[in-house]
Amino acid sequence: MEHPIEMNTLSQVLEKLRLKGLDNEIKMTDHGKMQGVGINKIYNPEDLTIIKTYRFEGDSDPADNSILYLLEDKDKQIGYILDAYGMYSSQENAGFDDFLKKIPTADRDMQELFS
Repeated sequence: MEHPIEMNTLSQVLEKLRLKGLDNEIKMTDHGKMQGVGINKIYNPEDLTIIKTYRFEGDSDPADNSILYLLEDKDKQIGYILDAYGMYSSQENAGFDDFLKKIPTADRDMQELFS
């Protein structure tokens, strides 16, 4: 029986996504929408679903805290949003938090995604 590989760091999760071809970063545009960097799609909140959230905490520096949102679009393509969280958020667009709050969530099993 195959045992899942435990992923404890941000770099491990990002590498696993890359190896599975799921490394499509999604970023906030100046127009308040999300855009797929590699696939050049523009998204509204209702076009996406958050399927998994990872939080990573730095050992000694609170500025090292980050969050990774895995998203699925209506075409079943997987992408991600990466951000620092809390007061260290790297998102300069004021609408980023509001956009994220409008995205529906559906927790999915990572074995399903990575198999």
